[in-house]
Amino acid sequence: MKDYHINIFYSVDDDGYIADIPDLKHCSAFGKTPENALHEVLIAKELWLETAKTEGKKIPEPVYKPIIYQLAS
Repeated sequence: MKDYHINIFYSVDDDGYIADIPDLKHCSAFGKTPENALHEVLIAKELWLETAKTEGKKIPEPVYKPIIYQLAS
């Protein structure tokens, strides 16, 4: 099963962690720890999907793939 990619990063401005789901426009959450941010964004994802279904909006397929750099040995 494919699922949506989640980015988690520290924000100095917010003094905490931000988690976002690039495939779901404006779907993000804040947490004081990376684990808390992940927990919150999973809730936001479910609400995002539920709202899209209720409003008859298209739900995007998970397609985002982060760029991963491989260092030469």
